[in-house]
Amino acid sequence: MEQQELNNNADRFLAQWLAGELTDAELKTLVSDEDFRAFLKLKRGMEAHEALEASTATSFDKIQQRITNTPAKVKTLNTSWWIGIAASLIILFGVFAMLRDDMVTVETNFGEQKTIALLDGSEVILNSKSTLTYDEDDWEANRTLTLDGEAYFKVKKGSTFTVKTQNGHVQVLGTQFNVNAVSDYFEVVCFEGKVGVHTQNEDYVLLPSNSVRRINGHNIETWDTEKQGPTWVEGESSFKSVPLPYVITTLESQYNIAIDASAVDLSQIYTGSFTHKDLNIALKTVFGSLQIQYVEKEKGNIYLSEK
Repeated sequence: MEQQELNNNADRFLAQWLAGELTDAELKTLVSDEDFRAFLKLKRGMEAHEALEASTATSFDKIQQRITNTPAKVKTLNTSWWIGIAASLIILFGVFAMLRDDMVTVETNFGEQKTIALLDGSEVILNSKSTLTYDEDDWEANRTLTLDGEAYFKVKKGSTFTVKTQNGHVQVLGTQFNVNAVSDYFEVVCFEGKVGVHTQNEDYVLLPSNSVRRINGHNIETWDTEKQGPTWVEGESSFKSVPLPYVITTLESQYNIAIDASAVDLSQIYTGSFTHKDLNIALKTVFGSLQIQYVEKEKGNIYLSEK
């Protein structure tokens, strides 16, 4: 009897929500998370199917009309109405398989950071010019994200959490770590807990302060850090023996500039940091220490030359 009452309530809330009598936030407090995700998928699917298949618009209009005419205090949906919804849902599952509407993509612009709260309570801080993608609908069963760029992860303890990049995968169980995967640069730093790093040829287990890095296909480097978290979160990019081209790319991403380095030796190695708050100070900090001259001939275009 209790389960039947729960089902009846869910039916009533669904009807009221589709009729516009309940907001998304109100519905979420009245039904389970599983039902809420299913209702969202149904609603989005109805809208997507209506846009793709104009010939079915009349059928959906009828459904919406019947919803609108449903009394606010009705305890159950009538059988024929529910069968219609179920039939529509079966059709729409095919549409969603193609559209992947439950894939979430978060992107950042030049000099921008974004904080993403995931469904399990984990948190991701995304650095500039980075992209994070994950399947919201499948999150409970498969906590997997795809990263292109740099992000700092604060993972809530629980089931396995995996970050996929083009250079390797990172797997953890309740921890804090930083991943930087841009082009042929791959770096993972563990700040708390335990991190498994899996590349094509090697597997590593990182404990707090452990770091691994591969640059341009060369051998993996390992070292320990004394930092408690990534400095870029606080507005400063730091480097430890990094080839100059990767430092230049980071400068470009933070300040939305283009740097012409064709006249300098790109094999130089940089150790140090630069601020995200002042371009001139950042340029002076990096290139001054390497004895490289820089000039801005056009706005946003920096040209480098040897002193």
